Amino acid sequence: MRRVAITGVGVVSPIGTGRTAMQKGIAAGRSGVGPITHFDAATFSTRFAASVDDFDPLAFLDAKEARRMARFQQFAVGAALEAIGDAGLEFDEQEADRIGVIVGSGIGGLQVMEDQCQRLLEGGPRKVSPFLVPMMIVDLAAGLISIRIGAKGINYSPVSACATGTHAIGEAAEAISRGQADVIIAGGVDAAITPLGLAGFASARALSTRNDEPERASRPFDVARDGFVMGEGCGILVLESWDRAEARGARIYGELAGYGASGDAYHITAPAPDGDGAVRAMRHALDRAGLAPSDIGYINAHGTSTPQGDVIETRAVKTVFGDSAPPVSSTKSMMGHLLGGAGAVEAVVCTLALEHELLPPTINLDDPDPECDLDYVPHTARPARVDAVMSNSFGFGGHNATIIITRA
Repeated sequence: MRRVAITGVGVVSPIGTGRTAMQKGIAAGRSGVGPITHFDAATFSTRFAASVDDFDPLAFLDAKEARRMARFQQFAVGAALEAIGDAGLEFDEQEADRIGVIVGSGIGGLQVMEDQCQRLLEGGPRKVSPFLVPMMIVDLAAGLISIRIGAKGINYSPVSACATGTHAIGEAAEAISRGQADVIIAGGVDAAITPLGLAGFASARALSTRNDEPERASRPFDVARDGFVMGEGCGILVLESWDRAEARGARIYGELAGYGASGDAYHITAPAPDGDGAVRAMRHALDRAGLAPSDIGYINAHGTSTPQGDVIETRAVKTVFGDSAPPVSSTKSMMGHLLGGAGAVEAVVCTLALEHELLPPTINLDDPDPECDLDYVPHTARPARVDAVMSNSFGFGGHNATIIITRA
């Protein structure tokens, strides 16, 4: 089995587009949450979200290309091109079959579906765009990247709700490890802050309704948390066989050393109360990495700011790590919940935490829930050199995924 190197990262996030901008936001503990301005949310119970406001698709697409892509696809191509440039990745036609793309999305082109449905209702079928289907379907996130760079290897898009990005990265690492590919561009993306998306999550009573101070609404592990905050964005890693990366003299951020996945088999939206699925995912990742719990220096929690989820994840971490759990934080406190993009952006966060030797904070943690009694790095980023970090993602349907990244 081959080792897997991380040689490039790219990101679109509510606290900054590009790895440098996002890292500055993390170091400052900045909130990317604010009132929704791109549609009228006045009648919604939740009127805020963590939107991306500094992304320009014309920075890497011409106007015609941009018009034929949904927002989530634009994010995916943009983040992928940043990651590929960061990695200095080049390949020729002979290598193309060994270069893959695995980029997933939880929801896909929801805004396109809403817009085209309105066209159908108002003008009939002739008014529906011929680009509806390719702009709507999840797999075009991976397809468009492969077309853009000429990657002809393994290519698909996993869908596992909020665990999508972590599953994509974990499965990509496994494919490289077993020799199916030499390089895979991997990650997750979503852009579902739309009237229907917001209404659906609000109807399920999953969202915070702290409309008077939205920047403080995402407060994982705090006793006053009242739901998650919708976000949007994309994270991409360039994963490469260690031998190939070394042979070309690539800068290696770290090693994708462990991946674990499990299912709760419990409920369509609620996690198993004992955290069993999360426990098994973390333990599988540790086993795959050949590490003990004591080797992990930081955990990026799923930490959505929901009353039930944060307690269950805390219990699961304590089950795996006992009384010696490392620092844990939730960057969703700053970025909201990026749905299918969350785990991938958080993988980029973890990679940069190793590079910058800085643990991201959990902002808005003013009054910790007594049932959430770990070290959550409250309010302020913490300088620390650690050698191994873990990232958790859990999705509706009982999907659990965990990855471990170690220092190069």
